[in-house]
Amino acid sequence: MISAGLDVGSRTIKLVTFDAVSSSSLITETGANPLRRCRELMSGINYERLVVTGYGRHLVAPALGGEIVSEIRAFAAGARHLYPDCRTIIDIGGQDCKVILLTADGQVQKFEMNDRCAAGTGKFLEIMAATLEVNISTLGNLALSASKTVRINSLCTVFAESEVVSLIARGEESGAIALGLHHAIATRIATMVRRVGIKERAVFAGGAALNPCLYRLLVDNFGVGLTVPPEPQTVGAVGAAILAQNFRTDIDGIENTK
Repeated sequence: MISAGLDVGSRTIKLVTFDAVSSSSLITETGANPLRRCRELMSGINYERLVVTGYGRHLVAPALGGEIVSEIRAFAAGARHLYPDCRTIIDIGGQDCKVILLTADGQVQKFEMNDRCAAGTGKFLEIMAATLEVNISTLGNLALSASKTVRINSLCTVFAESEVVSLIARGEESGAIALGLHHAIATRIATMVRRVGIKERAVFAGGAALNPCLYRLLVDNFGVGLTVPPEPQTVGAVGAAILAQNFRTDIDGIENTK
């Protein structure tokens, strides 16, 4: 039996498939037609069960014959599959960030999610990188190379971009500005973590987990280590595939919790 999990995010779509002996994963841009992109990813895959999560789940699942599960449930299942002792999940995605606290047996105990604006998300970093005229993949290393930092007063993407432009006009170094942006995001995530709580093992998921500066600042803020999976972008899709593999009629038990 092949079970498949799709995480249809705002920026990327992640597909994970499991069978009796192996697993595989694929990532593609969401684009303007996520359903078409999902069909392209699923082409040629003879899956028996499909579970869909992420922003586009309500669009994609009915069209492809899949079940819907919340992002919180999918990330909890995926993190526990990858790390059975996981108690905390920090996910920074394209346009949202979430912190999930799990019980000792892997149930969702508490969570907080920022999905109303791009502040503190991958999209925020993407826009700031463009303003600084650097590639998003090098922004973290640019911040780590800075000998000083500057304060960024706003995490609103529009206001922060205007603030960065003003700092550039004042002659501030790009590295110092980049480090200030990372400090602002780390502070916001740390506030969410304090409200939810943190217990080890803590798993750092999402594309932002590949950012070395953000990783370092979060570790410094929390005082505990963070585990970054080999493919941090696919944790939600892994969870969806695991739930498909262990299909139950109550799979959408916490769908209304986002």
